Amino acid sequence: MDLATALSWAAERYPDRTAVRGTGRHLSYREWDARTNQLARALAGAGVRPGDRVALSLAGGEPLASLHLAAQKLGAVSVPLSTRFGPDELRYCLDDAAATLVIADDTTAERAAAATDGSAHLVRTATDLDTAAERESDTAPAGGPAEADISVMLYTSGTTGRPKGVPRTHRAEHSAAVAHAVQTQQRNGEVTLGVMPMFHTMGLRTLLASIVVGGTWVAQPAFDADESLGLILDQGVSSLYLVPTIYWSLLRTGRLGEARALRLAYAGAAMTPSLAEQLVEAVSPRAFVNHFGSTEIYTFTIGPDVAAKPGSAGRAGIFSRVRLVAPEIGAPPDAIVAPGEQGQVIVSMDSPEAFAGYWQRPDANEKSIRDGWYYTGDLATADEDGDLWVAGRVDDMINSGGENIYPDEIEAALIRCPAIDDVCVVGLPDERWGHAVTAFVVPATGTDPLTAAEQTVAFARDGSGLPSLKRPKRVIAVDAIPRSGVGKTLRRTLVAGEFDALADSAKAGDA
Repeated sequence: MDLATALSWAAERYPDRTAVRGTGRHLSYREWDARTNQLARALAGAGVRPGDRVALSLAGGEPLASLHLAAQKLGAVSVPLSTRFGPDELRYCLDDAAATLVIADDTTAERAAAATDGSAHLVRTATDLDTAAERESDTAPAGGPAEADISVMLYTSGTTGRPKGVPRTHRAEHSAAVAHAVQTQQRNGEVTLGVMPMFHTMGLRTLLASIVVGGTWVAQPAFDADESLGLILDQGVSSLYLVPTIYWSLLRTGRLGEARALRLAYAGAAMTPSLAEQLVEAVSPRAFVNHFGSTEIYTFTIGPDVAAKPGSAGRAGIFSRVRLVAPEIGAPPDAIVAPGEQGQVIVSMDSPEAFAGYWQRPDANEKSIRDGWYYTGDLATADEDGDLWVAGRVDDMINSGGENIYPDEIEAALIRCPAIDDVCVVGLPDERWGHAVTAFVVPATGTDPLTAAEQTVAFARDGSGLPSLKRPKRVIAVDAIPRSGVGKTLRRTLVAGEFDALADSAKAGDA
């Protein structure tokens, strides 16, 4: 199945059902199908041909969603790019993708102009294409894509090195949308908040799964907690698929409990048991799912009942096959660890949700793909039920005093300290320990930074349950934990010393 067909068939099934509402246009499935046909023809009029890459540098919402779907109908490749990219990163991605056309809006026009200055990239605004589309026929363009054609190329966040292009076929995108709908227990006609950015796999999955189940996608171009709460309550949102940091912000509004009968799912980062418990108490969700996956292979595992097993990543998804192998570099796929031992998560490339390899990056393929398996770089253990518990990334490991320590367990314990609102644990160079376990904390509202640091030290010692080896040797209070546009913690920023300390337990003599 290709995505152009998926939308047109949904329009045949539910022509008058609302497909899009929220911030911006409200469209039925019949109207959305027609509009995306017009936009596809407008793209063709701008010189885009099947197989060409179309870079989308826009804020979220209906205009971006419609242009992404229009590219599908034309058989072009959508390349949605992070709105957080500066001109240099944006230029790199445009050149790497050899984009035929760059589409910008009012929020990104200046950055797009700087990124394309002196290049051959053609830049058009979404408004120009929208105007051009009004003059086009609303019938589908001739031809259309095959399921083996490339649908989208997503660029990884680039937490290390340059962003990598991840080409994904129509088959992979549709399979992932179907898997998402099943695994998050979506119902026919589900109403979903569309706030996750579409330059990330979570944003696309929310959109495409909504089409698969004939649902309503409630568009919000950028997250704002109060506006999101308003949309959830006013638009009858029944399904949320968000990163933990957004759930945290929604809880802090004090109104999330007004939204009952919600289905919750999260991905993108680990959720602490404390946050999971708060969500269960506030919402009593109909379903609460932990989705563990990546841009490359959408689903690794699914934790289907977060309320019962907070923090568990569960078992392989419906289209997935997963193993835990020795975490050493070069370990073969048959180096399976013993029960209860920690190993690296690898996932079969035979999954219909999988990519086929990185865009023009044989070096990255060699590192990550081996004998038909994708090496995720994530570490996990399996419990007696066969469910995975992710311990962090291979790259996040802290070697302190000759022992390997992973931050996730420490963060999950420390976040329960009432003096802090957020925490990130890294290893900083230390003469005695090699690397010292260091906790960066955000003081709770009204808490003095030094008090927050001191109370975190005391909590780690007396209330966390952490063994002495894993207790932070140093606690630093900061304004905020650095995170990417989709909520992934940027530990490397802190390790590199790119922070302003509000207070430091080491300087206060507490370390």
